[in-house]
Amino acid sequence: VRHCWAGLRTEPANDKENKQEALAPSEQTSTMKRLFGFEKEDISSWHRLVCLLNRPTDPASLGIFRFLFGMMMALDITQERGLSHLDYKYLDGAPVCRFPLFNFLKPLPMDWMFFVYFVMFLGAVGIMLGCFYRLACLMFISTYWYVFFLDKTTWNNHSYLYGLIGFQLTLMDTLNAHFKKLDADWVEGYSMKYLVHHWLFDPFKLILPVELINLMVVHGGGLILDLTAGYLLFFDATRPVAFFFVSYFHCMNSQLFSIGMFSYTMLATSPLFCYPDWPRRFFGRFPEFLQPILPFVSPAPIPSSSCVYPKPPSGFKHKFRAIFTILYIMEQFFLPYSHFLTQGYNNWTNGLYGYSWDMMVHARSHQHVKITYRDGVTGEMGYLNPGVFTQSRRWKDHGDMLKQYATCLSENLPRFKISEPEIYFDIWVSINDRFQQRIFDPRVDLVKADWSPFRPNSWLMPLLVDLSPWRTKFEEIEGSLDNQTEVVFIADFPGLYLENFVSEDLGNTSVQVLEGLVNVEIVDEKKNYSLQPGEKMQIPAGAYHKVYTVSEGPSCYMYIYVNTTEAELQRNFTKLSELQEKVRNGTETEPLPLELQPLITGLDNLDSDHSVIDPVVRLFLKRQKRMQEVKKRREASMVERFQRFASKKYYSIRRGFLMTAIALRNLAVGLPPLEQLTREVAYANMKEPETENDQDERLNDEVGHGEL
Repeated sequence: VRHCWAGLRTEPANDKENKQEALAPSEQTSTMKRLFGFEKEDISSWHRLVCLLNRPTDPASLGIFRFLFGMMMALDITQERGLSHLDYKYLDGAPVCRFPLFNFLKPLPMDWMFFVYFVMFLGAVGIMLGCFYRLACLMFISTYWYVFFLDKTTWNNHSYLYGLIGFQLTLMDTLNAHFKKLDADWVEGYSMKYLVHHWLFDPFKLILPVELINLMVVHGGGLILDLTAGYLLFFDATRPVAFFFVSYFHCMNSQLFSIGMFSYTMLATSPLFCYPDWPRRFFGRFPEFLQPILPFVSPAPIPSSSCVYPKPPSGFKHKFRAIFTILYIMEQFFLPYSHFLTQGYNNWTNGLYGYSWDMMVHARSHQHVKITYRDGVTGEMGYLNPGVFTQSRRWKDHGDMLKQYATCLSENLPRFKISEPEIYFDIWVSINDRFQQRIFDPRVDLVKADWSPFRPNSWLMPLLVDLSPWRTKFEEIEGSLDNQTEVVFIADFPGLYLENFVSEDLGNTSVQVLEGLVNVEIVDEKKNYSLQPGEKMQIPAGAYHKVYTVSEGPSCYMYIYVNTTEAELQRNFTKLSELQEKVRNGTETEPLPLELQPLITGLDNLDSDHSVIDPVVRLFLKRQKRMQEVKKRREASMVERFQRFASKKYYSIRRGFLMTAIALRNLAVGLPPLEQLTREVAYANMKEPETENDQDERLNDEVGHGEL
């Protein structure tokens, strides 16, 4: 690693006077020098700026970060990058629709994809160990960016950041900043409302209501931390406080989200804000007999040609690196706000997802997804299962992916005797608790539709931002309903209609107009009903209906329904729970009938051919078992939680390495007999016994994303 980078302080490691000056600046040191590490004269001319950016700096802190980053990436490759399930993702010969950044990018054959990941892993290990450092960085970033560009559906901010850090470690040394949480929906508390129900926020509920926790802790705290963390870490006086809050934030993220090594990688970046020689000071305090085996104790940093020292003038490479650093920083400030360049990607989000830094600013919910195909020769029409031929669900929100998906479907449907297929999408989305509305025009054949990254999508329906104030009214309406009543808020465009089917389970469904004019057609009855604002009507269950928007502007209406089947099931569950409790405490004297006896004996003690059990009792006992397992997981000790975490990671990493070994062997000597290959893959798939026993009832570590 080079011995010069954009550090905060400069002091020779063996110069005690300079070290003391760094620890306690003298009175002669200016305020700017104490705060920023340089004088204003250092940026008064181009020559001085080049010298400042290339000044000699202790590389110890960067060395620690390099080691930790490489280690985190080596672990991340087996997890979020997907090495442990690579064979499921890249299925050789299967008709899978993929979403690369550039359509010419294709995955290699599966064994070669394992080789790509193997090279990436060797690069990460090389970065960690500092072994063949430049080559290791190139091995890592070249394969990393290839895998990254190969699949837009897996893009997120921290995956993009990993590639940038790898690039920085190869060439330059700088960090990024962003201000994306100034988005109005984030500030008003609509982006991540569901997080407030997580158990991590339970302590706050002792002193604050849920609404204030959502607004002040989740959204307000996140905004303040994003805006101030970098600056608070920079200054000596505020660094300890910043370390506490930043570390707390990243630890919470590791529990809130499944984001791989991101939280731990960000923890590893925090010490970069300390003095560059902090590792030497830290390890220098250990007993003398340990110092020969400790890093950064000896030898001292040696001069480097990459640095500009007081006497030699700056050379061309120093000026080039200074220019490159400045341009790189300017680019990273520009990209998050460059959405006017890539207008084809602006689908209710700001720009190409992956460099726009809009992570968590937009929360979406999908109410309705319909894919219609039409045979271009016969005119026959039909419907496709959403997600057919693909392993991702992210295409629903992005016009570029929708275009790719439609093209892929048109290439695969002829295999099923559908000639020259036309593909139409009707997708309803709510962003940040707004109305459910269409995101794409359902009348446009996406196979023939035009798309360009530099022009707006003509078939993208605009976000109805003028209806955003309705969100306050939504909360009032929802608060007035009982626990068994649900509501869905819909907004639609003039000239379009929503075709919907009311399930037999929803025995009490009505539609009420909030704004605009609609006509409701009951398909089977062939009747139409006109509704104005404030009017409502009952919708028959088990039948199709259509809601037409006939006003000049958008219409707004809501479905109010009760899942009568679910309500009846919950009442039965309550009765069974009360009966079970009476039997256990001895207050129930009557013997239980045969079909209810499992309430006492349990499902595990039943014979396999036992068919007398009441199906409601079976569901009740299964639900009870799941809740007991959730409770057991929540109340587990830290040791048990760590054992479960470590075991899960071990078997994931184990499978990744074993499958990589199989793939490399196949590339080197060819495929073995099928029976041998089957045994090898079965051995790689081996899991811990507990996981296999519970594979039919997998649970999240925290209860209830489906029950909150």
